[in-house]
Amino acid sequence: MRKFRTSFLFLIPLFTFSYIGCSNNKTATRSESNLPARTEVIEIIQKVNGNWQASHPNHENSFWHRAAYHTGNMAAYEVTKIENYKAYSEAWAEHNLWMGAQSNDTSKWKYSYGESDEYVLFGDFQTCFQVYIDLYNLNPDEKKIARAKQVMEYQMSTPNNDYWWWADGLYMAMPVMTKLYKLTDNELYLDKLYEYFSFARDLMYDSESKLFYRDAKYIYPKHKTDNGLKDFWARGNGWVFAAMPKTLENLPETNAHRAEYIKIYQDMAIAIADSQQEDGSWTRSMLDPQHAPGPETSGTAFFTYGFLWGINNGILDKATYLPVVEKSWKYLSETALQPDGKIGYVQPIGEKAIPGQVVDVNSTADFGVGAFLLAASELVKYLDKQQ
Repeated sequence: MRKFRTSFLFLIPLFTFSYIGCSNNKTATRSESNLPARTEVIEIIQKVNGNWQASHPNHENSFWHRAAYHTGNMAAYEVTKIENYKAYSEAWAEHNLWMGAQSNDTSKWKYSYGESDEYVLFGDFQTCFQVYIDLYNLNPDEKKIARAKQVMEYQMSTPNNDYWWWADGLYMAMPVMTKLYKLTDNELYLDKLYEYFSFARDLMYDSESKLFYRDAKYIYPKHKTDNGLKDFWARGNGWVFAAMPKTLENLPETNAHRAEYIKIYQDMAIAIADSQQEDGSWTRSMLDPQHAPGPETSGTAFFTYGFLWGINNGILDKATYLPVVEKSWKYLSETALQPDGKIGYVQPIGEKAIPGQVVDVNSTADFGVGAFLLAASELVKYLDKQQ
């Protein structure tokens, strides 16, 4: 486990210098010899996505884990322009009528946990809107975003602010708000984004550790690891760390709260890097590797994406975080990735690190593949910038 909290203090001037737009300063770079060539990463994307789509030809509903895969699929389309990728997400969207949960009776709409059609306001049924908006931007047609606007406008009309009560929800819904803002110029999306985020921050963010608890059930000391430590779930923090880039990329530079989002993102980066394991992965319980030992791919992939986006956009210091990415990509491409393109070591659907749960080479899932594709696609963008 690398100790970033100590060493990072000596990098503050460089870190600040990078943030104000000089991240490509040659004096701040190091050898990129540990990263693959662009063509190799594209080949990996094709192997992974080809394997997934070939083995999942039939489309299912629009719930979060399928939608999370499609966010990665659309990122893969962006860097490869392989039309089959876009067609695959379009077919899934058509299968779901460009909707999340499909109830039309607003009096029954809910946002606690639920998987039925009444849970229209539950963020896990709103992730799909990110994909629909991306497809709209490629080929505008109002039907693709009509439901997204209907649902989010209704949600914003309510007085409630507690829609994002679990860490995963930040990935599921924050980017929807900024994507819709970019389409509509409706400032209410940005106001409500901050209102909902503030509730989530105050509920789940630990200002000492700079990480997010998964939800209120896991706040220390009410909940502890088996060794009595704070329990920060890797995938939960992966959702948040990936949500920040996907939100910031469509958030205006002039937004009054942009600096706060960036500060939390930067602080999380320090804590996440500090808890990386020697093999480049992260364990399920980030600060207690012995609680549920072994690598976990979905959290590792989301972290890798988050670091790369920050480097690519001058918000995270390249000299500090590129070594983290080199190690995590080595894990993702050499341990998680199997010869046939399957992605292993993905913790099954859940909400915490579970001692004794088997997570091995055969453990895979749609959201884990999506996270891998996000990381690989952002790596392609990084490599493009080096040419």
